Amino acid sequence: MSHGEDATAEQYDATPYLPRRGGLAAHRRAAADCQGCPLFQDASGTVFGAGSSSARLMLVGEQPGDQEDRQGEPFVGPAGGLLRKAMREAGLDEGQSYFTNAVKHFKFTTAAKGKRRIHKAPSLREMTACRPWLTAELRLVDPEVVVALGATAGKALLGTSFRVTHDRGTLIRAPREGAFAATGSSGLIVATLHPAAILRAEDRAAPYAGFVSDLRVAARALDREA
Repeated sequence: MSHGEDATAEQYDATPYLPRRGGLAAHRRAAADCQGCPLFQDASGTVFGAGSSSARLMLVGEQPGDQEDRQGEPFVGPAGGLLRKAMREAGLDEGQSYFTNAVKHFKFTTAAKGKRRIHKAPSLREMTACRPWLTAELRLVDPEVVVALGATAGKALLGTSFRVTHDRGTLIRAPREGAFAATGSSGLIVATLHPAAILRAEDRAAPYAGFVSDLRVAARALDREA
């Protein structure tokens, strides 16, 4: 079976690579061999989720970045550092959190000069192909609150009509479709910016304050559920 750029739509699907049983460790091992879409060809490897298997909070980003791809762990680059700083300010416990991405391989282009790898947003087709991994993580961790970091994560969790500017900072009940379809979860979702968007802003103060405010919504929801 070819998994190149000329692959058919049916071949953009991670489902055949998921294990039939087992917990997060088994899924992490299986994900290392995923060829559900062409992104595996250029990435260093699969970047599966990391954190507590009984986490009350799950944070979902778009895809691994350059540092995440090199280290094989999510949110270990500059955006991850900013996320953890904001979590501390919002009163969220990193030790009781699970970090992952909607897409598990780094998609990038190479700069014309030098070897710098430039982030490229995943397509809807690639996000949909990778969704079975996210669904499995949601089912296995079963978090009480999920934070969607940015547009790609929001669409993976809430559907293609999601818009960060419209839906951010409010508690949304998990839908019975998309990534949640096979989970049976009735958890809550809070959408916000991706921390990388804050790092790209000329003036970071206002978007960072809004980011922390959105994360506090998740913190208050967890307090109520405790």
